[in-house]
Amino acid sequence: MKIVIFGLTISSSWGNGHATLWRGLCRSLAKRGHRIVFFEKDAPYYASNRDLVEIPGGDLVLYEDWNGVRARAEKELVDADVALVTSYCPDGVAAGDLLLSTPRAIRAFYDLDTPVTFSRLDAGDPISYIGSCGLGGYDLVLSYTGGRALERLRTDLGARHVAPLYGHVDPDVHRPVETVEHYVSDLSYLGTYASDRQGTLQRLFIDPAACRPDRRFLIGGAQYPADFPWQPNVHFVQHLPPSEHPAFFSSSRLTLNVTRQAMAEMGWCPSGRLFEAAACGAPILSDRWEGFDSFFEPGKDILIAESTADAVAALDLTDAELARIAKAGRERVLAEHTSDHRAKQLEILLEGTTSPLPSPGGSAAMMEA
Repeated sequence: MKIVIFGLTISSSWGNGHATLWRGLCRSLAKRGHRIVFFEKDAPYYASNRDLVEIPGGDLVLYEDWNGVRARAEKELVDADVALVTSYCPDGVAAGDLLLSTPRAIRAFYDLDTPVTFSRLDAGDPISYIGSCGLGGYDLVLSYTGGRALERLRTDLGARHVAPLYGHVDPDVHRPVETVEHYVSDLSYLGTYASDRQGTLQRLFIDPAACRPDRRFLIGGAQYPADFPWQPNVHFVQHLPPSEHPAFFSSSRLTLNVTRQAMAEMGWCPSGRLFEAAACGAPILSDRWEGFDSFFEPGKDILIAESTADAVAALDLTDAELARIAKAGRERVLAEHTSDHRAKQLEILLEGTTSPLPSPGGSAAMMEA
């Protein structure tokens, strides 16, 4: 199939979660014989932090403005089998209008930010990537979030056929590597500062650091404020490029996952970083949300913490126990949550647009090819 995508970015992994996911998915689709044409607005921020310049087996089309690239988009859509626009595409409405006028291709919308979409909708704020007619014109609406988000896409935005397409990891990129000394820690956390995560981070990371002053804690990320409650044994790495993530996770005795508030409240929304850490062989300590058990089995392939005592207890586990959990977590991800799995699932969903889609109750297992 020829798949034409109008997205936020695939060329820069800085400050967004879209690029890494698209890289893995496009690579897997290309391996399966599909050709991708990805349209990305050449935004200055991404241009100055670009870490990919071409798509294997496909075309990356960078453009300055929509009017200047519209003719190229029309030409690419003439023989496209699938045309897809995503959330936060800077020209999402215009691209969506053009896409919906395409008679030949399957027309799809992929919301990679569903909790944010509904937060804005509930607040009455404009949604820059969805037109006034909602999502009813699309043949298929994909959501990074499952569960009740799928029903809201129908009832609130008019989507006719919806299905989850969850996060994933490319195990050729995220895999166990040699330990790097300055990333070595007893507990690590990788994430940009977010005020809505701070309460959980305090409870599951900062307070345990105070309880275990002899242990080394490491935060990797950006935008941490000056008044962040650092502890003497909490170390910091300012922004970590994706190429360093495997070393960061592989050097962690245990790593913490904290979910953004909007995602946690909606549930059924595993972050790509959760899968990346597992694929790198790091034992994971995570908060919990509705649907979590469909992706990992707590106590078997992941550890769950709600309190500081839970986090300290996880820190006190033996190396052998943490290694067992890490092994099980990596096996679970390789068996169910790789980019190859999502590419196969996408194929099935696209084929299903000519017939009623299966009930998208949100089960991760349901999505298996």
